[in-house]
Amino acid sequence: MQEPAWLEVSLTFEPDQSEVAEAVAQVLARLSEGRVVWSYEHPQAAAPNHIRHWAPVTVRAYLPITPKDREDVRRRVEEALWHLHVIRPLPAARFRVLRDEDWLHAWKRFYRPIPVGRRLLVVPAWMEPPEGDRTVIFIEPGTAFGTGMHPSTRLCLEALEERVRPGEPLMDIGCGSGILAIAAAKLGARPVLAVDIEPQALEETRDNARRNSVEDRIHVHQGSVAEILAGETPLGKAPVVVANIFAEVLAELLDQGLARLVTSPGYLVLSGILEEREDLVRRAAARQGLTLVDRAQEGEWVCLQYRR
Repeated sequence: MQEPAWLEVSLTFEPDQSEVAEAVAQVLARLSEGRVVWSYEHPQAAAPNHIRHWAPVTVRAYLPITPKDREDVRRRVEEALWHLHVIRPLPAARFRVLRDEDWLHAWKRFYRPIPVGRRLLVVPAWMEPPEGDRTVIFIEPGTAFGTGMHPSTRLCLEALEERVRPGEPLMDIGCGSGILAIAAAKLGARPVLAVDIEPQALEETRDNARRNSVEDRIHVHQGSVAEILAGETPLGKAPVVVANIFAEVLAELLDQGLARLVTSPGYLVLSGILEEREDLVRRAAARQGLTLVDRAQEGEWVCLQYRR
């Protein structure tokens, strides 16, 4: 009987290629059912703030294969990457075959505890947290966005440290893995509403909330701004609303009434914004009469905080 195997695909990007790396990661995530990990190619890359914007990053994906379909799987990956290469130059892809037990260790060894801001520590679900006084957030990496490794997620977490007030509600729009909703709950927000249009994201948010023993504080619902405005969720407004989505989507949501979810006074935290598309979000926020009160940046990624 043939031993199960996995095809590892890896590409290493220079610091100024973060947008291309993100596009490749999304393509590989679709092909590998979310088995994608990022690792920064620098011995100090676990430092929270100043290393990542100049450290090369490697994106790795793991696809199950059999002896019969091994070449077909590789060809599908190469075709998908070729289409991206037509738009933007890509580094060469590297391929290797792993046995089943090798895979179990290979993808997990690239994850490590990530300190964020002054108080938070994101820890892979299978690890024991190191000793210390940081608030631990356990996350099982899966198909939904949000492991703490991406700059836009870290920028949001740092903003939540500043904006969350114990006992006050919060909304997470496009919750992904649930990392922001969980962090808010652990920082004292309650209740927390986490919404996403993807069923897989909702499932992972619920699972991660249980891992962190905050499932009783987080309401998870399918939908987005329209569903909240229509009264389909248990929370209709909050003094803090966070959305870690791409700039184009954020601009659309602002036009659809995202700012109306924020109580007055209150704060809207927007991340997932590439610097070159920042003006798109700023113009949409200006149309809603929001006041910019803080801007943070890591590499090419920007987080904007608005007051209503």
